[in-house]
Amino acid sequence: MPGEPSIPAIPSPGAPHPSGPCVLLKHGEIFLKGRNRHLFTERLHDNLRGALRGIGGSTWIKAGQNVTVLGGEVPLEDLVERARRVIGFNSVEPALRVPSTVSDITGTAVEALAAARAERPGISFAVRVKRRNKSFEMTSSQFERFLGARVREALGPLPVNLSSPDVLVSVEIDHKESYVSWSRHQGPGGLPVGSSGRALVLLSGGYDSPVAAHRAMRRGLHCDFVHFTGAPYTNAASVYKAYALARELNRYQPGGQLHVIALGHAQKQLAIAGAGRLQVVAQRRLMVRAASALAGRTRAEALVTGDSLGQVASQTLANMAAVDEAATLPVLRPLVGWEKQEIIDEARSLGTAEISVLPDEDCCKLLAPPRVTLRAGLTGLLSVEKRLDLDDLVDGLLSDVQVMYPGNSGEEAEPGAAVPAGAGCHAGQVDGRPSSERGRESRIASASSLIARTTSAAGRMPSTKDAD
Repeated sequence: MPGEPSIPAIPSPGAPHPSGPCVLLKHGEIFLKGRNRHLFTERLHDNLRGALRGIGGSTWIKAGQNVTVLGGEVPLEDLVERARRVIGFNSVEPALRVPSTVSDITGTAVEALAAARAERPGISFAVRVKRRNKSFEMTSSQFERFLGARVREALGPLPVNLSSPDVLVSVEIDHKESYVSWSRHQGPGGLPVGSSGRALVLLSGGYDSPVAAHRAMRRGLHCDFVHFTGAPYTNAASVYKAYALARELNRYQPGGQLHVIALGHAQKQLAIAGAGRLQVVAQRRLMVRAASALAGRTRAEALVTGDSLGQVASQTLANMAAVDEAATLPVLRPLVGWEKQEIIDEARSLGTAEISVLPDEDCCKLLAPPRVTLRAGLTGLLSVEKRLDLDDLVDGLLSDVQVMYPGNSGEEAEPGAAVPAGAGCHAGQVDGRPSSERGRESRIASASSLIARTTSAAGRMPSTKDAD
């Protein structure tokens, strides 16, 4: 990920030889679980196996106490890149496996620091030891002092910094083998995706809803997506954006489906029914009605939106309460207390900001009045809705829903599934190499090109006068 240190080179092992490179994956908050912890761990490992699919070589996973060890016949960088997407791991640490002897561990630690010093002269260091094998001949603190002394004997007076060292050598001592690491990457943390159930995310093309989706995933929700487009009065640019966003989000979970619903005709009916300043809130009520009905097909138990309290007129407390009244499922708002800049910063770290900034025609702006009410009353909304047959309207919306499988172009789609032309690449291999930053740039460029071509062929959006 941008701005993070690269994986240091594995030092050439001396005698005795290390058992080989691996990746230590430290568990997140599932360590707080009690008797059912094994269920969360099994889900976490299932998700890890899914993230490793198509990596191009054999891999293995070993379970430990609050840690998972990952290895295989593939480059360590590839294992790290895949593992860093898996929600439920707090940290991802490239490491070496060595026999659990003082000489093996000491030799590997010295070689690791020698390699680090060759790249960055003058570095400071510290040693941390965690002893799972309590029969080891030294305690953790004793071995820390021993290793520090041996390093300084072998490499000279390297400066020691116990609070913020340039290189932290971590040693985890198990019964048969131990692990020495000197680089750490932050993991997503949270609960394994799928351990809390399923949710349906109302996915727009902006910054907010993708970040809300990722936050929901971190609470253990497996997310499918629904995108409302203003078709036939708007072009397909927002669909390509939603597809690209869902594809990025599916890098963090087993692939979720994207459902696309054309809302344009229904929005026009609301305007003709005299929604006026209630138009935007009435549209959002219609969206959550349709999403609630769609959730029955996806087995979702909640809806997720990117609402942030007071960010725009439709997201005042009164208007959000009015929208919730139309839903038949809980409406979760992970970003309700976030500021806009916080959301944008998170979107950048996820890799969705570059897609969200691409131009499109937002269905929420279609037929929107010059001023939106800040306190939509249920009496007025119900009055507008009584002029329509809401059940038929929702049934009509769902009868034409398109189902897409972002990021799963290599898998067989169900009958009737649609995929935007040219948008089918997924989080696997790019030019035979792992899809890290280059893969992300390729996906964004693909979406940008499709959106540009679609926008150039756009038709005229109807005005409020057209609806009247």
